[in-house]
Amino acid sequence: MTFELRPVGERAFLIDLTDAQERRRVDAALRRTSIDGVVEQVAAATTVLVRCTDPDAVAGVAAAVRALDLTEEAHGNEATSDVVELRVRYDGEDLDWVAEHLGIDADEVVSRHTGQLWTVEFAGFMPGFGYLIGSDGGLTVPRRESPRTRIPAGSVALAGDFTGLYPRSSPGGWQLIGTSDVDLWNADRTPPALLVPGTRVRFVEEDR
Repeated sequence: MTFELRPVGERAFLIDLTDAQERRRVDAALRRTSIDGVVEQVAAATTVLVRCTDPDAVAGVAAAVRALDLTEEAHGNEATSDVVELRVRYDGEDLDWVAEHLGIDADEVVSRHTGQLWTVEFAGFMPGFGYLIGSDGGLTVPRRESPRTRIPAGSVALAGDFTGLYPRSSPGGWQLIGTSDVDLWNADRTPPALLVPGTRVRFVEEDR
């Protein structure tokens, strides 16, 4: 596997990977390897940001990253291996549009969303927002051409290959298919985010 390291300020660098599978492997290798000088790592779709203790540590950390053993398969976060069930009312404004775009009916959208296991690939956008990938696919849709200025908290949405839930109201351009009352972010909880990377999720339909 080849990858590129891009500097980010004086104390960090970005590992730029080809695809999500490579990112999973590098992210997992970093988590099982103790490297002096690493403060934290933050995974995204095809990148991993590595932040170091100080500018002098960057070169040594980068060399250690290049020497990582990447032969072991990534199996996710064992601490979050239990499946979290999230109840959803499939009443989103874009549910019918999603169905039409995919050439199916709304019931089939719901069936595909509830009928597969989802895994939090990474987190971002806002505290508590997880980007989930499904085990079976079949729900790939584009973002909205014009983002909404306000999406209600608890909205369940689709964009690209991902599904996600909005922990609080915010602007957003994802396709809304439902709503959930789950508490996604609670500062008094450890960890505060319910959907941390590696968490497996199954959606359960509530009455519409």
